[in-house]
Amino acid sequence: MKLISWNVNGFRANLNKNFTEQFYALNADIFCIQETKLQPEQVTVEFEGYTQYFNSAIRKGYSGTAIFTKQTPLQVTFNYGKHTDEGRTIIAEYENFILLNIYVPNAQRELTRLDYRMQWEDDFRNFVTELDKKKPLIICGDMNVAHQEIDLKNPKTNIGNAGFTNEERGKFSALLAAGFTDSFRYLYPDKQNAYTWWSYMHQARMRNVGWRIDYFLVSNRIAPKITQAQIYPEITGSDHCPVGLEITL
Repeated sequence: MKLISWNVNGFRANLNKNFTEQFYALNADIFCIQETKLQPEQVTVEFEGYTQYFNSAIRKGYSGTAIFTKQTPLQVTFNYGKHTDEGRTIIAEYENFILLNIYVPNAQRELTRLDYRMQWEDDFRNFVTELDKKKPLIICGDMNVAHQEIDLKNPKTNIGNAGFTNEERGKFSALLAAGFTDSFRYLYPDKQNAYTWWSYMHQARMRNVGWRIDYFLVSNRIAPKITQAQIYPEITGSDHCPVGLEITL
């Protein structure tokens, strides 16, 4: 089974940048996107062979997630707990696993949203820890944190910045410790210069001055079933690139 996750930084804009061609070329069984920035009525799109689910923020032009899936899930739910306003979570249950497509809140400049981010992290970890008791989980999306120094080009100068604070990194470590595996590091523990996001400034992408902030996490008990974890830096259209997971379930 092949899964793809991509923060498209505006789905309507990305549709005008060869998204459809890239979508079919990747040929995923499940394709998750984040930062759709739309309401469902603002786009009409159909991908042959796929069922689609959108979760949108109340605020227009902000956040949002979507799933396109070849196999129809047993059930699909949106959001969790009190975090219902920003369209950041889609939960799709399949026969052998549960998929969570998430777009984790950004702590923002000057860390103005760090407190909310910390609450989101604690609530999410508690939620998935309970959900994992039902079926193994696959969690994917833009998690807005570079976990270790190897996961960004310039760690020393970014310490304390949004996405590389001790608080955010600590919460990611706590999530892994709760029973989850970073699929990319599971296969490539020492691989350097592997990034999924680049600033639009200073030719960062061309110079590969980036961050790895997009992930596939899996329940520890299915980690041995991972067969591949990919990053697709050659695919453009967003400041993020797609990431992939291949797993036998």
